[in-house]
Amino acid sequence: MQRKFDFNEFLTHYEYFCSLILFNLSTKNIYILGIESSCDDTSAAVICNGKVLSNVVANQEIHAKYGGVVPELASRAHQQNIVPVVQQAIEQAGITKEDLNSIAFTRGPGLMGSLLVGTSFAKSLALGLNIPLIDVNHMQAHILAHFIEEEGCKIPPFPFVCLTISGGHTQIVKITNHFEMEILGETIDDAVGEAFDKSAKILGLPYPGGPLIDKYAQLGDPKVFKFTKPKVGELDFSFSGLKTGILYFIQRNVKENPNFIKENLHDICASIQYTIIEILMEKLKNAVKHTNIKHIAIAGGVSANSEIRKRLQLAEKHWGWTTYIPNFEYTTDNAAMIAITGYLKYLNKNYADVFVTAKARLKVTE
Repeated sequence: MQRKFDFNEFLTHYEYFCSLILFNLSTKNIYILGIESSCDDTSAAVICNGKVLSNVVANQEIHAKYGGVVPELASRAHQQNIVPVVQQAIEQAGITKEDLNSIAFTRGPGLMGSLLVGTSFAKSLALGLNIPLIDVNHMQAHILAHFIEEEGCKIPPFPFVCLTISGGHTQIVKITNHFEMEILGETIDDAVGEAFDKSAKILGLPYPGGPLIDKYAQLGDPKVFKFTKPKVGELDFSFSGLKTGILYFIQRNVKENPNFIKENLHDICASIQYTIIEILMEKLKNAVKHTNIKHIAIAGGVSANSEIRKRLQLAEKHWGWTTYIPNFEYTTDNAAMIAITGYLKYLNKNYADVFVTAKARLKVTE
């Protein structure tokens, strides 16, 4: 006797098999190796399904005695560091290179010689393993570092506004989705990281001086000395004039008192930092007013600054913002941010071909 078709039973079995398929898809591990070599740090990281398994960074201390990054020395150091750094990242992740699903690398922006080292290595490894190659925009990666899955870290919803602040860039960017970004404002001359480092150099502090200004500022009074804020567009930045003003201020006071810097170092640093952070916060307030978006993130090396983090946390209480502050290890140049961007592109099958080339100048929207 032929069994009568039972639609409800069929539906139950169908739903069960669909759930099995979804379970298998969700539990499939996707391993992405990220390689970062845009400036003076060689970094490699492995991410599995959005979670960091390893993030290895090799710093180049040789640049300190020159007061800044020397491009030729940086590229040579990358050549020495890249193999052991990648190997260490894979070993720390507890996998083998054969487990990798894709290689993501920094295409730009950055120092051309440094970028070429990472680009060439990534191409060779991807070809050798016969897996997809993914090129990553360094500035996008700073922003997308917020999408690394870590316990206790909030992931910003779309749309949100991100203040990207580093040694070479200062921008306010509106992010509509992972790869749809709009520059609302940016610096017309020096970046905020340059303002910190050049101010530190004027004070006779070693390179990189930005973290030292932050350190000494915590011991000083930010209201002792006043510096003029540049007058530019509502959402644009300018730090060149501020840097010149600080230079003239120091020269004038040292002429009157040779021990001026030594006697007032903490207050000078606090006043410089206060002025710079005030500029950043004013522009962010303008961006919120302009977009009516109150989800605010920061990214880039200067986002490690303690005062900007403090001011953003206060903004949640005073102005009703929801702020997103990355962990310290994902602020400066690192490969975890390259890997998470590679992972997001991998999900969309947005691969590069072997003819892709490094690009020293690359906008965040490219």
